[in-house]
Amino acid sequence: MKAFTTLSSTAAALTDNGRLMANVDTDMIIPKQFLKTTQREGLAEGLFFELKTKADGSPDPDFVLNKPQHRHAGILIAGDNFGCGSSREHAPWALLDQGITCVIAPSFADIFHNNCFKNGILPIALAPEICEALAEQAGGANHRFTIDLERQTITTPEGAEIRFNIEPGRKQSLLQGLDDIGETLMAGETIDAFEARRAHETPWLQGRANG
Repeated sequence: MKAFTTLSSTAAALTDNGRLMANVDTDMIIPKQFLKTTQREGLAEGLFFELKTKADGSPDPDFVLNKPQHRHAGILIAGDNFGCGSSREHAPWALLDQGITCVIAPSFADIFHNNCFKNGILPIALAPEICEALAEQAGGANHRFTIDLERQTITTPEGAEIRFNIEPGRKQSLLQGLDDIGETLMAGETIDAFEARRAHETPWLQGRANG
């Protein structure tokens, strides 16, 4: 997993009638027809497919990620309860394949929130009014933000600094680029020592008598 330290990127805001879209579920993030693969590459094609595609299959130029200035955005801003619905890990995979490594919203569905950390995506929860203000700036002429995980700050295009909270353990895992398996492997020597000691002290657990 790639470490997350700082990110300086344009931001794209998912809006509907001028307001941030709430309750964006995982089927909206990546529809079920794109779940036939276990590969993480190529999933950007299905990301927000029903939002970014017209009925005839052509790209919708009004969808934010189809606009030239937001096409390579690394930050996504959305409304409340982002990532709700089914627990599909393809959702963060598709975001990553698009190049999005930070999602800002007032709240996240629990499973999606956990899956973000397991895949190197930083989910930031901020008050609704702050998210709306950031979305407005993202739609302006200067829409570049800087995320500093170590300092836990967002620097807006206007130069303001906004602090965010994150659980310390998850912060360190992102900074070091460690998923659950990586964290376990970090304790490899301790695990090996425990296994050797257990084999000596309780040989019957290994299927052999004490010799």
